[in-house]
Amino acid sequence: MNDTTANILLSKANTDVLTTAEEVLEVEPGVISKFLTELPSQILRLGVRVLLAFVIFFVGQQLIRFLVRIIKRSMEKAGTNRDVRSFILSFVKYGGYVILILFIAAGVGIDATSIMAILGSAGVTVGLALQGSLANLVGGILILVMNPFSIGDYIKEDTHGNEGTVTDIHIFYTKLLTVDQKQVVLPNGDLANTSLTNYSVSPYRRLDIPVGISYSADMKKAREVLIDMLEKDGMILHTEQQEPVVFVDSLGDSSVNLVLRFFVANSNYWAARYRFPELVKQTLDENGISIPFPQMDVHIKEH
Repeated sequence: MNDTTANILLSKANTDVLTTAEEVLEVEPGVISKFLTELPSQILRLGVRVLLAFVIFFVGQQLIRFLVRIIKRSMEKAGTNRDVRSFILSFVKYGGYVILILFIAAGVGIDATSIMAILGSAGVTVGLALQGSLANLVGGILILVMNPFSIGDYIKEDTHGNEGTVTDIHIFYTKLLTVDQKQVVLPNGDLANTSLTNYSVSPYRRLDIPVGISYSADMKKAREVLIDMLEKDGMILHTEQQEPVVFVDSLGDSSVNLVLRFFVANSNYWAARYRFPELVKQTLDENGISIPFPQMDVHIKEH
């Protein structure tokens, strides 16, 4: 290619670039002007949608609370079980907020059909991500149907050893209040799939208080004074099936191990549990019966 041909091609390319630049300069002022002209109205429409969303959320929230109160009063008048009442109210509350969110999305211009289509296509993914929550939901339904415990019952679950009084049974979890006033939140799925002990089924509970006495002590006297102590105490229940007893449980290395077995009302269990060990010690001391320290006899054999 000679110099003349190269110069012709270069001149033509420069001409094309200048023509394109002139066309852009002719179009861009119109586009920018149109954008700047429509910007205030777009901002206004966006602001109106955001404000509408807040208004819908506020009104919907009040309606959900009003609906929950109405249902709660109706169930209380009908004498509905507290567990069923708590579960249904939780279901209504969470379901109401889901409907409210869909309604807000439709109000701000998002097609609800498109949302449902997206949720449907992502159902498998959402199901895997929420499988724990779904398990808790099913567990809550099983607890409601099978009724292994109720609000106010004292229970202990065996998986982690958590125990306390049931204060709430919600759609996904159950709340316990421990003796030292701590709140424990347990997933319903775990509760429905583990063994647990309900201490409130019976109106009374049994207490076993162990105590060791010296081998040199009068065992018969020890039993008599302990039985007499139990007979005179107002917390002890006395029926044919629930008479207090004191018996020898084992012969230890340093002591004869006795057990005091008796029943108290459920409401008195913890008070009795903390009171009687001290009362046993005082009774034995007053009657000259010793509680020995652990001891070991060492024999040295000379060669």
